[in-house]
Amino acid sequence: MVSPRPIIVAGAGSIGCFVGGMLAGGGRPVGLLARPRVVADIERYDLRVSSFEGADRRIPANRLILATHATVLAGAAIVLVTVKSADTAAMADDIARHAPADAVVVSLQNGVGNVAVLRERLQGRQVLSGMVPFNVIALGEGRYHRATSGDIAIEPDQAGTAAQLSVDGLMMRATDNMPGVQWGKLLLNLNNALNALSGLPLREQLAQRPWRRLLADHMSEALRTMKADGISPVASTGVPPALTPHLLRLPDALFQMLARRTMQIDPMARSSMWEDLQHGRRTEIDYLQGVIVALAERHRIDVPLTRRIVDLVKAAEQDGKGSPGLSPAQIRA
Repeated sequence: MVSPRPIIVAGAGSIGCFVGGMLAGGGRPVGLLARPRVVADIERYDLRVSSFEGADRRIPANRLILATHATVLAGAAIVLVTVKSADTAAMADDIARHAPADAVVVSLQNGVGNVAVLRERLQGRQVLSGMVPFNVIALGEGRYHRATSGDIAIEPDQAGTAAQLSVDGLMMRATDNMPGVQWGKLLLNLNNALNALSGLPLREQLAQRPWRRLLADHMSEALRTMKADGISPVASTGVPPALTPHLLRLPDALFQMLARRTMQIDPMARSSMWEDLQHGRRTEIDYLQGVIVALAERHRIDVPLTRRIVDLVKAAEQDGKGSPGLSPAQIRA
């Protein structure tokens, strides 16, 4: 049974606004806790959610609960946490102060450590892990466009939260072994940094074999460190993680033929890390590549390419001029 109490998206950026918009379009009561700029755009233009598959919905602002303060969490049935990893602890504290004790908290964030942070600060509350496989682009004027494919995975619970959150055009499936799923997503998210450093649309970047070979070598470092730690990532595409580097190294024509069967990518798609650099925001590099570096240090494994990518992204953050537009050779240098 779907609760009449609202679903509150806590930290509604690109992913949060898209998910919230789809839920509202599916008849769910939805609130967005967002930055003033995001709220102002939606109040002026309404919320528009679209996808590469052709879906396009406009949700009037007056059908949404729009807020910039965490008091909006009061009365929530479900809280979807979509803040950046660095902001997880602060959002957990807001949830503890304002959300009802029986509200289900679902993390829909990148990285592998956010659920542990939420559970530590929200002891006694129900916290579920989740994974969003697709990419969303903020196009301005209240529009958020899903640019890649996939269904959201959520840890199963007795209340059937995944089923409660599923609406037409946005499926959420209850999935066992969420840690493995999250590590599998982290593996794919390693390309966020490469895409940010390239300045290219994702589809254009992945169409070029030098970029794919760079990503393959980067993933191989990560897989080596995960294996040393006993971590078994689960595929979020149809390709087993251990085989993904081999697929990426294939010649262009063969790669394109096989990739079409596992993932669809809109020509406009870019990574969230590219978007962060363009807007002068802090990236999640420490929660993606940084996790691999920490594992490598624990097991005394050399990961020079991963370290190089971390250094380049942090240099771009410091520079504040957006994507540096590097080539694969420059990244390898």
